[in-house]
Amino acid sequence: MKILVTGATGFIGSALVNELVLQKQELICSVRKQSAFLPESINQVIIEDLSISTDWSKSLMGIDTVIHLAARVHVMADDLTNPLAEFRAINRDATLALARMAADTGVKRFIFISSVKVNGEITELNKPFKPNDKCVPDDPYGLSKYEAEQGLLALAKETGMEVVIIRPPLVYGPGVRANFASMMKWINKGVPLPFGAIHNQRSLIAVDNLVSFIIHCIDYSKAANEIFLISDGEDVSTTELLRKVAKALSKKSRLIPVPVSWMKFVAKLIGKEEVANRLFGSLQVDISKARDLLGWKPVITMDEQLKKTAGH
Repeated sequence: MKILVTGATGFIGSALVNELVLQKQELICSVRKQSAFLPESINQVIIEDLSISTDWSKSLMGIDTVIHLAARVHVMADDLTNPLAEFRAINRDATLALARMAADTGVKRFIFISSVKVNGEITELNKPFKPNDKCVPDDPYGLSKYEAEQGLLALAKETGMEVVIIRPPLVYGPGVRANFASMMKWINKGVPLPFGAIHNQRSLIAVDNLVSFIIHCIDYSKAANEIFLISDGEDVSTTELLRKVAKALSKKSRLIPVPVSWMKFVAKLIGKEEVANRLFGSLQVDISKARDLLGWKPVITMDEQLKKTAGH
Protein backbone atom coordinates (compact mmCIF):
# COMPACT_ATOMS: atom_id res chain seq x y z
CA MET A 1 0.00 0.00 0.00
CA LYS A 2 1.40 3.36 -1.07
CA ILE A 3 -0.30 6.49 0.29
CA LEU A 4 -0.17 10.17 -0.67
CA VAL A 5 -1.03 12.56 2.18
CA THR A 6 -1.71 16.21 1.33
CA GLY A 7 -1.53 18.81 4.09
CA ALA A 8 0.98 16.55 5.81
CA THR A 9 2.52 19.24 8.03
CA GLY A 10 -0.78 20.55 9.40
CA PHE A 11 -2.29 19.78 12.79
CA ILE A 12 -4.19 16.68 11.61
CA GLY A 13 -1.74 15.78 8.87
CA SER A 14 1.30 15.57 11.10
CA ALA A 15 -0.52 13.33 13.60
CA LEU A 16 -1.73 11.11 10.75
CA VAL A 17 1.71 10.84 9.18
CA ASN A 18 3.35 9.90 12.48
CA GLU A 19 0.84 7.09 13.01
CA LEU A 20 1.18 5.82 9.44
CA VAL A 21 4.97 5.74 9.87
CA LEU A 22 4.55 3.68 13.04
CA GLN A 23 2.40 1.28 11.02
CA LYS A 24 5.21 1.09 8.44
CA GLN A 25 3.08 2.38 5.56
CA GLU A 26 4.85 3.66 2.45
CA LEU A 27 4.17 7.40 2.25
CA ILE A 28 4.56 10.38 0.00
CA CYS A 29 3.73 13.70 1.63
CA SER A 30 2.95 16.90 -0.24
CA VAL A 31 4.35 19.98 1.50
CA ARG A 32 4.67 23.66 0.63
CA LYS A 33 8.33 23.58 1.54
CA GLN A 34 10.74 20.94 2.79
CA SER A 35 9.89 20.15 6.41
CA ALA A 36 12.38 19.10 9.07
CA PHE A 37 9.51 18.00 11.30
CA LEU A 38 8.46 15.03 9.17
CA PRO A 39 10.27 11.70 9.70
CA GLU A 40 13.42 11.39 7.58
CA SER A 41 12.15 8.24 5.90
CA ILE A 42 9.30 10.10 4.20
CA ASN A 43 9.44 11.18 0.58
CA GLN A 44 8.39 14.84 0.50
CA VAL A 45 7.05 16.44 -2.68
CA ILE A 46 6.95 20.23 -2.88
CA ILE A 47 3.51 21.56 -3.87
CA GLU A 48 3.74 25.31 -3.35
CA ASP A 49 0.13 26.20 -4.20
CA LEU A 50 -3.14 24.31 -4.45
CA SER A 51 -4.93 25.22 -7.64
CA ILE A 52 -6.72 23.71 -10.59
CA SER A 53 -3.44 23.72 -12.54
CA THR A 54 -1.24 22.05 -9.89
CA ASP A 55 0.81 19.24 -11.39
CA TRP A 56 0.43 16.15 -9.20
CA SER A 57 1.83 13.67 -11.75
CA LYS A 58 5.07 12.89 -9.87
CA SER A 59 3.27 12.67 -6.53
CA LEU A 60 0.68 10.19 -7.81
CA MET A 61 3.02 7.66 -9.42
CA GLY A 62 2.32 4.23 -7.92
CA ILE A 63 -0.12 5.62 -5.33
CA ASP A 64 -2.95 3.36 -4.12
CA THR A 65 -4.71 5.81 -1.76
CA VAL A 66 -4.84 9.59 -1.52
CA ILE A 67 -5.71 11.19 1.83
CA HIS A 68 -6.58 14.80 1.06
CA LEU A 69 -6.26 17.11 4.06
CA ALA A 70 -4.91 20.26 2.39
CA ALA A 71 -7.50 23.04 2.27
CA ARG A 72 -8.25 26.70 2.77
CA VAL A 73 -9.49 26.58 6.35
CA HIS A 74 -12.44 28.37 7.88
CA VAL A 75 -11.67 31.68 9.58
CA MET A 76 -13.94 33.57 11.96
CA ALA A 77 -13.53 36.99 10.31
CA ASP A 78 -12.69 36.66 6.62
CA ASP A 79 -11.71 40.06 5.20
CA LEU A 80 -11.51 38.95 1.56
CA THR A 81 -13.82 40.69 -0.90
CA ASN A 82 -15.09 37.35 -2.23
CA PRO A 83 -14.26 34.57 0.26
CA LEU A 84 -16.54 32.06 -1.49
CA ALA A 85 -14.48 32.32 -4.68
CA GLU A 86 -11.28 31.69 -2.71
CA PHE A 87 -12.76 28.72 -0.87
CA ARG A 88 -14.09 27.24 -4.10
CA ALA A 89 -10.78 27.67 -5.90
CA ILE A 90 -8.89 25.61 -3.32
CA ASN A 91 -11.42 23.41 -1.52
CA ARG A 92 -13.53 22.51 -4.55
CA ASP A 93 -11.68 23.12 -7.80
CA ALA A 94 -8.18 22.11 -6.69
CA THR A 95 -9.59 19.06 -4.88
CA LEU A 96 -11.48 17.86 -7.95
CA ALA A 97 -8.47 18.48 -10.19
CA LEU A 98 -6.33 16.33 -7.89
CA ALA A 99 -9.02 13.64 -7.73
CA ARG A 100 -9.36 13.57 -11.53
CA MET A 101 -5.59 13.12 -11.91
CA ALA A 102 -5.66 10.44 -9.22
CA ALA A 103 -8.39 8.51 -11.03
CA ASP A 104 -6.56 8.84 -14.35
CA THR A 105 -3.36 7.55 -12.70
CA GLY A 106 -5.07 4.46 -11.28
CA VAL A 107 -5.48 5.48 -7.63
CA LYS A 108 -7.94 3.09 -6.01
CA ARG A 109 -9.30 5.22 -3.15
CA PHE A 110 -9.54 8.95 -2.42
CA ILE A 111 -10.22 9.93 1.22
CA PHE A 112 -11.49 13.49 1.55
CA ILE A 113 -11.48 15.28 4.89
CA SER A 114 -14.52 17.52 4.68
CA SER A 115 -16.26 19.30 7.59
CA VAL A 116 -19.37 19.16 9.73
CA LYS A 117 -20.04 22.65 8.38
CA VAL A 118 -21.48 20.91 5.32
CA ASN A 119 -24.38 19.91 7.62
CA GLY A 120 -24.53 23.27 9.38
CA GLU A 121 -23.48 25.24 12.42
CA ILE A 122 -26.12 24.40 15.05
CA THR A 123 -28.35 21.48 15.99
CA GLU A 124 -31.37 21.30 18.22
CA LEU A 125 -30.48 19.73 21.56
CA ASN A 126 -30.21 15.93 21.22
CA LYS A 127 -31.11 16.03 17.52
CA PRO A 128 -27.70 15.35 15.97
CA PHE A 129 -26.69 15.74 12.36
CA LYS A 130 -26.64 12.54 10.31
CA PRO A 131 -24.58 11.74 7.21
CA ASN A 132 -27.65 11.43 4.97
CA ASP A 133 -29.23 14.74 6.03
CA LYS A 134 -30.19 16.86 3.05
CA CYS A 135 -28.22 20.08 3.26
CA VAL A 136 -26.85 22.89 1.15
CA PRO A 137 -24.73 25.09 3.46
CA ASP A 138 -24.75 28.86 3.14
CA ASP A 139 -21.39 29.31 4.86
CA PRO A 140 -18.70 29.84 2.14
CA TYR A 141 -16.31 27.31 3.67
CA GLY A 142 -19.03 24.70 4.19
CA LEU A 143 -20.42 25.27 0.70
CA SER A 144 -17.00 24.79 -0.91
CA LYS A 145 -16.59 21.49 0.94
CA TYR A 146 -20.12 20.37 0.00
CA GLU A 147 -19.50 21.13 -3.67
CA ALA A 148 -16.22 19.21 -3.51
CA GLU A 149 -18.07 16.23 -1.99
CA GLN A 150 -20.67 16.25 -4.76
CA GLY A 151 -17.97 16.43 -7.42
CA LEU A 152 -16.05 13.56 -5.85
CA LEU A 153 -19.11 11.31 -5.65
CA ALA A 154 -19.88 12.04 -9.31
CA LEU A 155 -16.26 11.27 -10.22
CA ALA A 156 -16.47 7.97 -8.34
CA LYS A 157 -19.47 6.92 -10.43
CA GLU A 158 -17.74 7.99 -13.63
CA THR A 159 -14.31 6.46 -13.06
CA GLY A 160 -14.72 3.69 -10.49
CA MET A 161 -12.20 5.27 -8.10
CA GLU A 162 -13.57 4.82 -4.59
CA VAL A 163 -14.26 7.93 -2.52
CA VAL A 164 -14.57 8.22 1.26
CA ILE A 165 -15.86 11.48 2.76
CA ILE A 166 -15.26 12.29 6.44
CA ARG A 167 -16.92 15.26 8.16
CA PRO A 168 -15.32 15.96 11.55
CA PRO A 169 -16.48 18.60 14.02
CA LEU A 170 -13.92 20.58 16.05
CA VAL A 171 -10.67 18.61 16.30
CA TYR A 172 -8.46 18.95 19.39
CA GLY A 173 -5.26 17.40 20.67
CA PRO A 174 -1.54 18.12 21.11
CA GLY A 175 -0.58 21.08 18.94
CA VAL A 176 -4.13 22.42 18.58
CA ARG A 177 -4.28 26.11 17.78
CA ALA A 178 -6.85 28.92 17.41
CA ASN A 179 -9.76 29.19 19.85
CA PHE A 180 -9.15 25.89 21.63
CA ALA A 181 -5.55 26.84 22.41
CA SER A 182 -6.69 30.26 23.65
CA MET A 183 -9.27 28.64 25.92
CA MET A 184 -6.62 26.38 27.45
CA LYS A 185 -4.32 29.35 27.97
CA TRP A 186 -6.97 31.33 29.87
CA ILE A 187 -7.83 28.37 32.07
CA ASN A 188 -4.16 27.69 32.74
CA LYS A 189 -3.76 31.28 33.90
CA GLY A 190 -6.67 30.88 36.32
CA VAL A 191 -8.71 33.67 34.74
CA PRO A 192 -12.38 33.62 35.88
CA LEU A 193 -14.68 32.94 32.92
CA PRO A 194 -18.45 33.64 32.72
CA PHE A 195 -19.29 30.19 31.34
CA GLY A 196 -20.53 28.29 34.39
CA ALA A 197 -24.16 27.82 33.34
CA ILE A 198 -24.15 26.67 29.70
CA HIS A 199 -26.37 23.65 29.04
CA ASN A 200 -25.71 22.95 25.38
CA GLN A 201 -24.24 19.75 23.90
CA ARG A 202 -21.35 19.69 21.44
CA SER A 203 -19.57 16.90 19.63
CA LEU A 204 -15.79 17.12 19.32
CA ILE A 205 -13.18 14.70 18.06
CA ALA A 206 -9.77 13.96 19.49
CA VAL A 207 -7.07 14.04 16.84
CA ASP A 208 -6.10 10.50 17.87
CA ASN A 209 -9.65 9.33 17.15
CA LEU A 210 -9.80 11.12 13.81
CA VAL A 211 -6.46 9.64 12.76
CA SER A 212 -7.68 6.21 13.82
CA PHE A 213 -10.82 6.57 11.72
CA ILE A 214 -8.97 7.86 8.64
CA ILE A 215 -6.61 4.88 8.77
CA HIS A 216 -9.59 2.56 9.30
CA CYS A 217 -11.01 3.88 6.02
CA ILE A 218 -7.87 3.25 3.95
CA ASP A 219 -8.69 -0.32 2.98
CA TYR A 220 -12.03 -1.13 4.61
CA SER A 221 -14.20 -2.16 1.67
CA LYS A 222 -17.50 -0.99 3.18
CA ALA A 223 -16.23 2.59 3.44
CA ALA A 224 -16.22 3.01 -0.34
CA ASN A 225 -18.35 5.89 -1.64
CA GLU A 226 -19.76 6.66 1.81
CA ILE A 227 -20.06 9.82 3.91
CA PHE A 228 -19.26 9.66 7.62
CA LEU A 229 -19.79 11.99 10.55
CA ILE A 230 -17.29 11.26 13.28
CA SER A 231 -16.69 12.31 16.90
CA ASP A 232 -15.50 11.05 20.28
CA GLY A 233 -18.99 9.72 20.99
CA GLU A 234 -19.20 11.68 24.24
CA ASP A 235 -20.93 15.03 23.78
CA VAL A 236 -20.35 17.74 26.39
CA SER A 237 -21.63 21.17 27.27
CA THR A 238 -19.24 24.11 27.02
CA THR A 239 -19.23 24.25 30.83
CA GLU A 240 -18.36 20.53 31.08
CA LEU A 241 -15.61 20.91 28.50
CA LEU A 242 -14.02 23.79 30.39
CA ARG A 243 -14.09 21.77 33.60
CA LYS A 244 -12.45 18.83 31.83
CA VAL A 245 -9.74 21.13 30.45
CA ALA A 246 -9.10 22.55 33.92
CA LYS A 247 -8.80 19.04 35.32
CA ALA A 248 -6.35 18.07 32.56
CA LEU A 249 -4.25 21.13 33.39
CA SER A 250 -4.49 20.38 37.13
CA LYS A 251 -6.10 23.79 37.61
CA LYS A 252 -9.20 24.87 39.47
CA SER A 253 -12.01 25.81 37.09
CA ARG A 254 -13.11 29.37 37.77
CA LEU A 255 -16.46 29.46 35.99
CA ILE A 256 -19.02 32.09 36.90
CA PRO A 257 -22.67 31.13 36.18
CA VAL A 258 -23.66 34.14 34.07
CA PRO A 259 -27.01 33.66 32.24
CA VAL A 260 -26.52 32.73 28.59
CA SER A 261 -29.16 35.25 27.48
CA TRP A 262 -27.05 38.09 28.92
CA MET A 263 -23.92 36.88 27.16
CA LYS A 264 -25.75 36.47 23.83
CA PHE A 265 -27.02 40.03 24.12
CA VAL A 266 -23.53 41.38 24.74
CA ALA A 267 -22.08 39.25 21.91
CA LYS A 268 -24.64 40.69 19.50
CA LEU A 269 -23.80 44.25 20.56
CA ILE A 270 -20.10 43.78 19.87
CA GLY A 271 -20.54 41.79 16.65
CA LYS A 272 -19.46 38.42 18.04
CA GLU A 273 -22.57 36.37 17.28
CA GLU A 274 -20.63 33.61 15.49
CA VAL A 275 -18.37 33.19 18.52
CA ALA A 276 -21.46 33.10 20.77
CA ASN A 277 -23.04 30.39 18.62
CA ARG A 278 -20.00 28.19 19.11
CA LEU A 279 -19.91 28.77 22.85
CA PHE A 280 -23.61 28.54 23.63
CA GLY A 281 -25.25 26.59 20.81
CA SER A 282 -25.41 22.83 20.38
CA LEU A 283 -23.72 20.95 17.56
CA GLN A 284 -24.04 17.19 17.77
CA VAL A 285 -23.26 14.47 15.24
CA ASP A 286 -24.50 10.90 15.00
CA ILE A 287 -21.57 8.48 14.57
CA SER A 288 -23.66 5.30 14.49
CA LYS A 289 -22.88 4.74 10.79
CA ALA A 290 -19.14 4.63 11.52
CA ARG A 291 -19.75 2.21 14.37
CA ASP A 292 -22.28 -0.05 12.65
CA LEU A 293 -21.02 -0.14 9.06
CA LEU A 294 -17.27 -0.13 9.76
CA GLY A 295 -17.10 -1.49 13.30
CA TRP A 296 -15.03 1.52 14.35
CA LYS A 297 -14.91 2.84 17.89
CA PRO A 298 -12.92 5.69 19.48
CA VAL A 299 -9.43 4.72 20.61
CA ILE A 300 -9.08 7.44 23.26
CA THR A 301 -11.45 9.20 25.66
CA MET A 302 -11.88 12.96 25.80
CA ASP A 303 -10.24 13.09 29.25
CA GLU A 304 -7.24 11.10 28.01
CA GLN A 305 -6.78 13.29 24.93
CA LEU A 306 -7.10 16.49 26.97
CA LYS A 307 -4.44 15.18 29.33
CA LYS A 308 -2.11 14.55 26.39
CA THR A 309 -2.88 18.04 25.05
CA ALA A 310 -2.17 19.67 28.39
CA GLY A 311 1.20 17.92 28.61
CA HIS A 312 2.27 18.90 25.10
